[in-house]
Amino acid sequence: MAGRRTLDLEGLQSLIDALRDRGYRVVGPTVRDDAVVLAEITTLQDLPGGIGDEQQPGHYRTRPRDDGALFGFATTVQSAKPVLFPANELLWRGTRSPSGFEVSRDVPDDAPVALFGIRGCDLAAVGIHDSVLVGRPAVDAHYARRRDRSLLIAVTCSTPAGTCFCASMGTGPRPGDGADLVLTELLDAEGHRFLIESESPAGADALAHLVTTPATAADQAAADEVVATATAHMGRRLRTDDLHDLLYASAESPRWSDVAERCLACTNCTMVCPTCFCTSVEDVSDLSGDIDERHRVWDSCFSLEYSRLHGGAVRTSTGARYRQWLTHKLAAWPDQFGMSGCVGCGRCLTWCPAGIDLTAEVAALREELAHRETSRTGPRPPSTDH
Repeated sequence: MAGRRTLDLEGLQSLIDALRDRGYRVVGPTVRDDAVVLAEITTLQDLPGGIGDEQQPGHYRTRPRDDGALFGFATTVQSAKPVLFPANELLWRGTRSPSGFEVSRDVPDDAPVALFGIRGCDLAAVGIHDSVLVGRPAVDAHYARRRDRSLLIAVTCSTPAGTCFCASMGTGPRPGDGADLVLTELLDAEGHRFLIESESPAGADALAHLVTTPATAADQAAADEVVATATAHMGRRLRTDDLHDLLYASAESPRWSDVAERCLACTNCTMVCPTCFCTSVEDVSDLSGDIDERHRVWDSCFSLEYSRLHGGAVRTSTGARYRQWLTHKLAAWPDQFGMSGCVGCGRCLTWCPAGIDLTAEVAALREELAHRETSRTGPRPPSTDH
């Protein structure tokens, strides 16, 4: 257990204070309008102490807990994506003056940010964006600048929601690689404390300036129990070993039309998804015509206009757009980027007004394919999804 320490509530406040003293804007979970959201925090009182959440397809509610857990909820409404990859970002500004027309590129001047208390699913999503937006030849300079100046403090999820399936995707409940510090909240007879582990030089440096105590075997056992309990209480499961071939084989499935009858093409799923990164550009001018700006804005493959070419939209039906989204997320994404595009956070289920369940749709496609192949291959084992 070398490197594992524990700190109490006072120590956790000291961590926030130390980050702020170093110039970080600390962004963490807090309650606003009866929802757990990410916003700037300064004290432990800003955290959602004693607040949990209820999430099911098309359903979200906060609820009181009978303890003082600071991280006793499943996920924040939005992930870390809007912090590092804003929904609307100025790219350049052109200004007309008597001497001509000058163009200035925007350089983000945001303060360095410490993302405090992000879940394993969201940490994995940041890792995906690191690969897609920074790890390829065409680097997203705005994202790279914010990411280079960020610190990630992840927290083990203890209370997954009914829509969570991070255990199926290998992204939680305990955060995986990529964090600077990892916290596990412990509430038992030994008191309210946090097992803390440094995962990077920056994390070790931050930890070195805190008042901590060495973690005991009992502390580690308690942390392991948190992970085991959360894993056992996942609200959903998704079988992943056959997703690639299953989705490609289901391109002409009538299930897409069935989904289209329920889907509103509202784009909610892509807006809350921590890994979706589709964007468009908008050019705007002031009324005088002297200033012109280009903004990058989030877009969605559920929008009819997103696939419009000179001859018209490529995917004209809602069913085709849902098929594109799901197939890319779970099958084409691994082909393109070498990893899944889904981290199992369940937000697309929770925030879908129609309550469309990704795991249920995959299970239905699998059963349909099995039915078609039964005569040739024999019966398949029963599905373990959801």
